[in-house]
Amino acid sequence: MKDIIDQLNKVFDNKARLGIMSVLLVNDRLNFNALKELLEMTDGNLSSHLSTLEKNKYIEVKKQFIERKTNTTYRVTPLGKRSFQIHLQALEQLIRKNTKN
Repeated sequence: MKDIIDQLNKVFDNKARLGIMSVLLVNDRLNFNALKELLEMTDGNLSSHLSTLEKNKYIEVKKQFIERKTNTTYRVTPLGKRSFQIHLQALEQLIRKNTKN
């Protein structure tokens, strides 16, 4: 069981970051407002969690201007996708192992 737990990624322990990664994996790229609306998070809370994911190189941030307004979009990096999949697989193994008992 310890080997399964060792595969869990602390970055994804937080439900907000788990939600962000889940939403971004099924969408190629989303802007800040779309993420905020989908996840029902405040600007500050979302921004903080996005920064953590960016710092760990799990998401890529692209800033551009659309009609003089900034538009920041996010997408999952290949590292982020692999890391998140490993985390989810470990969770599934943990659940399966505990439901067999």
